[in-house]
Amino acid sequence: MSEQHTHNAPDRRAWLGLLVILGPVLLVAMDGSILFLAMPRVSQALTPSADQALWILDIYGFAVGSLLIAFGNIGDRYGRLKLLMIGATVFGIGSAAAAFAPSPEFLIAARALMGVAGATLLPSALAVLSELFVDPRRRAQAIGIFAAAFAAGFAIGPVVGGLLLEQFWWGSVFLVNLPIIALFLIFAPILLREVRATRPGRVDPLSVVTSAAGLLFTIYGLKHAAAEGVSAVPVVAVLAGAALLTWFALRQRRLEHPLMDFSLFRDRVFTVAIITGLLPLAAWSATAYLSGIYLQSVLDLPVLRAALLALPGAVVLTTTCIVTPMVVDRIGKRTALIICHFSIATGLLLLLPTTITAGIGWYVASTIIAGVGYGISFAVVADTAVGAVPAERAGSAGAIAETSNEIGNALGIALLGSLAALIFRIQGPDLAPTLDETLQLPGLTTSVVEEASSAFVTGLHVAAIAGSLLHLVLGLLALRWLTKPATPKGEAVPSPDTPERAESTV
Repeated sequence: MSEQHTHNAPDRRAWLGLLVILGPVLLVAMDGSILFLAMPRVSQALTPSADQALWILDIYGFAVGSLLIAFGNIGDRYGRLKLLMIGATVFGIGSAAAAFAPSPEFLIAARALMGVAGATLLPSALAVLSELFVDPRRRAQAIGIFAAAFAAGFAIGPVVGGLLLEQFWWGSVFLVNLPIIALFLIFAPILLREVRATRPGRVDPLSVVTSAAGLLFTIYGLKHAAAEGVSAVPVVAVLAGAALLTWFALRQRRLEHPLMDFSLFRDRVFTVAIITGLLPLAAWSATAYLSGIYLQSVLDLPVLRAALLALPGAVVLTTTCIVTPMVVDRIGKRTALIICHFSIATGLLLLLPTTITAGIGWYVASTIIAGVGYGISFAVVADTAVGAVPAERAGSAGAIAETSNEIGNALGIALLGSLAALIFRIQGPDLAPTLDETLQLPGLTTSVVEEASSAFVTGLHVAAIAGSLLHLVLGLLALRWLTKPATPKGEAVPSPDTPERAESTV
C-alpha cells in the first residue's frame, strides 16, 4: 500500500504541474490569433494605417519566433523555471499595457513586449514538462496534451476574442490573460522544480541579434512592397535581411555551441515535419485573419456570430491534435504528413466559392477540412522535435518546433495577407488601401461598397490558392521524398527520449 501511495504522489504532482504549465502555453498561442476578429474594433478605436494594422498583428509572432531559439538555449543553460517565472511576469505587464494602449504605436510596442515574454515561455515549458514525466509513455501523453493546448490556443483565439467583444471593449482581449498568469505565478514554484546547467557554453549574443534582425528586415521589406509597391526601401530591407540570415546560418556551423543546430535538418522526417510546422500556420493565420474581415465587413455579420462560426473548425483542429499521436503509431508519420498537407490544400480551395453575398457554409466547411491537417501538423511537429534529440537538448529542439509555428503564424499574415492587400489595391476603388478603411469613409455609394467588397473577396481567393498550392507541393514532396517504413513487425520502436533520429518511424 505504501509503495502505491509513493508512486501516486509524484504522478499526481506531475499531472498537476502539467496543468499549471498549460495556462501560459494556451495564452501564448491564443494571443497569436485573438486579434483576428478584434481588428475591426481596434481599427475603429485607434485608426491605425494599413501598415500599422499589419504590424499590430505581426509583431507579436515575429518577436516570439525570432527569440524562441535563443530563450530555449538560455533556459537549457541557466534555469528553465526561473525563465518561466520571469517570462510570465513580463507577459502580464505587456498584456496590461496593450489593453490600455492609447495609440497604434503604443499597441505595437506592447505586443512586441508580449512576444519577447512569450518566447521565454514556450521552450522552457516543454523542457520542464519533459522533466516532470520520467516514464517515456507518460511523457509522450503529456507532450501530446501540450501540443493540443498549443493548437487549441491558436484555434480558440478568434472565438474568445469574439465572445469578449460582444460584452466589453477591445482591450478586454488582453486583460483576459492576467488571471491565468497570476495563477501560474502562484502555483508554478510549488509544483514545478528547477532544471538548469544541462548544456555547456554561453549563448552567442551576435547570433540572437542577427537572426531576429534578419527576420524583421526581410518581412518588413516584403510587407512594404505589397502594401505600397516596389521601391528602394523594401528592396534594400529584403536584401539586408537575407544577408543577415545567411550570415547567421554560416556562423552556426562555426560555433562550438550553436544557437540553432542545423545538423538536425539532415534527417528528412525532421525537415519535412518542421516545414509542416511553418506552412500550415502560415495558411491558417492568413485565412483566419482574412475570413474574420470577410464575415464581418463583407457579409456584415455581428462579431459573436463570426466567432461561433469559427468554433467547428477549432473543435476539429483540437480533436485531431489529441488523436493524431495514437493514430500515427498505426499509420506512420509519412502517411500523417501526406494527409496533413492534402487536407489543408483541399480546405483552402473550399474558400473559392465564397461571394460578397454568400459563403458562410463554404467557410465552415473549409475550416473543418483544413482543421484536420492543422491538427496533424501541431501533433507531429511537437512529437518529432522532442523525440529527435537527447533529453538535454529538449528546450532547444522544442524551440525549433515552436519557432516554425510562430514564424509561420506571422509569415502567413505578412505574406499571404499582404498578397490579398496587393490584390485589393490593384482591383479595388482608389479610395483607401484596405477594405475597413474604405468602408469607414463618409458618403460611400452602394456600387463603391460592392466594388470594394468584391476586390477584397478576390484577394481572399488569391491568398487561398497560393496557400493551397504550397501545401499541394509539400504533400507531393512528402509522398516522393519520405520512404515507407521498413521496420519488421517484431522490432522494437524507439522511445520518445531516444536520441536517435526518427527516420525509421516514418
